[in-house]
Amino acid sequence: MKTYLRSPFLLAAGLFLMLPSCQKEDFTSSATNDATLETRNGHGGYHHGNGIPGEVYTMSNSADGNEVIVFSRDARGWLQPYRNYATGGNGTSGGLGSQGAIIVHGHFLFVVNAGSNSITSFIINGNKLEMVQTVNSQGTMPISLTAHGDVLYVLNGGGNGNIAGFSIDPDGMLAYLEGSERPLSAAAPAPAQIEFNNWGTYLVVTEKGTNMLTVYKVDHNGIAGTPKAYPSSGITPFGFAFDNHDHVIVSEAFGGAPNASAMSSYQLSYTGSISTISGAVPTHQTAACWVAVTENGRYAYTTNFGSNNVSGYKIDPDGTLTLLNSSGVTGWTADGPLDMALSRNSQYLYILNANRDNITMFRIRYDGSLTPLGNIGNLPASAVGLAAR
Repeated sequence: MKTYLRSPFLLAAGLFLMLPSCQKEDFTSSATNDATLETRNGHGGYHHGNGIPGEVYTMSNSADGNEVIVFSRDARGWLQPYRNYATGGNGTSGGLGSQGAIIVHGHFLFVVNAGSNSITSFIINGNKLEMVQTVNSQGTMPISLTAHGDVLYVLNGGGNGNIAGFSIDPDGMLAYLEGSERPLSAAAPAPAQIEFNNWGTYLVVTEKGTNMLTVYKVDHNGIAGTPKAYPSSGITPFGFAFDNHDHVIVSEAFGGAPNASAMSSYQLSYTGSISTISGAVPTHQTAACWVAVTENGRYAYTTNFGSNNVSGYKIDPDGTLTLLNSSGVTGWTADGPLDMALSRNSQYLYILNANRDNITMFRIRYDGSLTPLGNIGNLPASAVGLAAR
């Protein structure tokens, strides 16, 4: 049995509880990394793609001053370090146990400062970022963000937890939407992620502690309504993403039990109710947490924090899930895979590895299989969150 360098914890009601949340806890790493490409199992991944260059973003989450860390991405999917940008806020120097701590929305980048209860907005200008503003998150310990049109919502995971909305002006300035703050389904339910559906009419929040998916109807002014909670098909719902048909694809860590993780799919109806399509389809791996769905809606991936790999699923038009590989292993990562991000057009998949402080790079093939491109390292041990374009 392997011993992982960073065991999952979450912060609830002001105390650390021994519940799995797929986050970093012990920041002692046995790896020595540099900013060079590595390969795994002899696969160099020298595939000449015809993609469009872009960027990949993570954040230091340092309690002494949070920074956004920018990597430039070439047309073949390979990354190189570019530079760091201060957010004007502080991180926690610990895991957040969440998905969506840093997001790209059009030509803006938004990031949480969990240690100073704030959100920072940036304008993206090529490889460069220009900081616009840092605002109060209207709660404690912001851990996840989502945006649709000119509205942004934050999930605050500290204290009892809550969500709050902000308007986004054309310059990236954020203004709190009065009356948008809402509670979660219960006090301190260990939330993991908030996300708008494709139409911006509903918000969904996963709650690890209650095993609930909580839904909020959003009116034409961007104001969220009363929360309605629906039970998760599997235990410890964590990361999720919507496919093209508004199906909700959710990972389930099953308390971190060995080889017990799963992925479920749900139908979000026009009335906001949630019903199960595929319930708890096993990964046969450990601690499935973060989720990404390709732009065409055909494939979903989840990182298995406890078994150092990624599982891929085919998504049928009706939302039914089928494992791409019977073993549940679609690709190998480095130790402790955390957040995932897809490049534009979903040509490349990037995974942040907690216990090696690096990023694994994959090219996504037409059938959903993954071609490894190597790892790039030398990230801060506290790094969390991943976004790409």
